[in-house]
Amino acid sequence: MRGATAEADEWTDDAPVSRHGGGRAGTWFAALLLAGVSTVVGCRVADTDGITPVPQLLAFLPWLLAPTTVALLFAAFTRWRLGLVWSLAVLAALAWYIEPYGKTSQPKGAPVAELRVLTSNVEFGQATDELIDAIREQRPDLVFVQECEYGCEEKLEQAFGKGNSKGDKGSYPYRQAVEGAGSDGSVILSRHPLKPAAGIPATMGMPGATADVNGHEIRLQLAHPMPPLPTELSTWREELSDLRDYAATNRTRPTVLAGDFNASQDHAAFRRILDAGFADAARLTGDARTPSWPARTAPPLGAQIDHVLVSRDFAANRARFLDLGNTDHRTLVVDLTLFKSP
Repeated sequence: MRGATAEADEWTDDAPVSRHGGGRAGTWFAALLLAGVSTVVGCRVADTDGITPVPQLLAFLPWLLAPTTVALLFAAFTRWRLGLVWSLAVLAALAWYIEPYGKTSQPKGAPVAELRVLTSNVEFGQATDELIDAIREQRPDLVFVQECEYGCEEKLEQAFGKGNSKGDKGSYPYRQAVEGAGSDGSVILSRHPLKPAAGIPATMGMPGATADVNGHEIRLQLAHPMPPLPTELSTWREELSDLRDYAATNRTRPTVLAGDFNASQDHAAFRRILDAGFADAARLTGDARTPSWPARTAPPLGAQIDHVLVSRDFAANRARFLDLGNTDHRTLVVDLTLFKSP
C-alpha cells in the first residue's frame, strides 16, 4: 500500500512542478505549448481573429495538432494529470474545427452553362510563363491573375489577345485589369464577353466585371486583400470586410469571387464571406483542406488561402491544385455548372 501511495503521489493536479529537474522542465514545456495553442483555439471558438500572432497561426490550425500531441506526451511523461486533461480538451477542439466550414447544398433548377475557372497568384509576375502554359493546357473560360505587374499583363496579351497566333480557339479577347507594379496589378481574362464593373478599392488591385455566358450574366470579382502582416491587420480586416459586403450584395445573382484571399476557413473574416451566402468551390468538391500556400511545402504542409467562391446558383464538379514553379502559390482550377432557378 505504501508503494502504491507513493506512485499515486507522482501524479499532480497542481501547476507544473516535479520532484526532479527534468520533470519540472517537461511540465513547464508542456504548459507553454498548451497555453500558446489554447490561445489560438480560444480565438477560433470565440469567432475572432485576435491580434498577432493569432491571425498568422490560425491559417495553420490543423497543424497545431502536432505541438498539442507533444504537450500530451510530456504531460504523460511527467505525470501531470491536469496537463493530460488540458491536452485532450485542446485536441478535441482542434478535431472539431478541422472539419470543413460552409454549406454544401446543391442549387435548384436546370443546368444552363459549364465554366472552368482558374485563379493564380504569379508572385510579382515571376510565374507568368508557367501560367501561360497552364492556361493552354487547362483551357479555362475565366482566368483570375493576382500580382500581375506590367510585364505579366503584356505577356498575357501577347499570348492570348485577339491577335495571338493560336487564333480564336486559344484567345482570351476580353479582359478587365487594375494595372500596377509588383503585387499591385491584377487581371481577369475571359473567353466570354465582359462588361466593366466597379471593382473593390484596395491596396492591391481587385478588378470586377460582368460576363455574358451564353446569354447569362455572371458577376466576376477578383480578390486580393492585404495579407495579415503584423503592421497591416486593420487593412487586412477592412479589405476582407469589403469582400464580405460585395458577397452580401450579390448573393442572389450568379457571381464568382476568386483569387488570393490571404485567409483560410479558420479566419473569422473569411467565414463572414461564406456566411453572406457564398460557397467555397473546393469545399463543394471535398478539397477544403488542400493547401495552396506556401507552394514550397504544399501539399504536405500549408494553408488553403486561394479560393474560388460561388453564389448559390453554382455547383462545383472538380477542383485541382497545380504547381507552376516561380511562385509561392499553387494555382487552383475549378469546374463549375451554372443552374437557372425554376
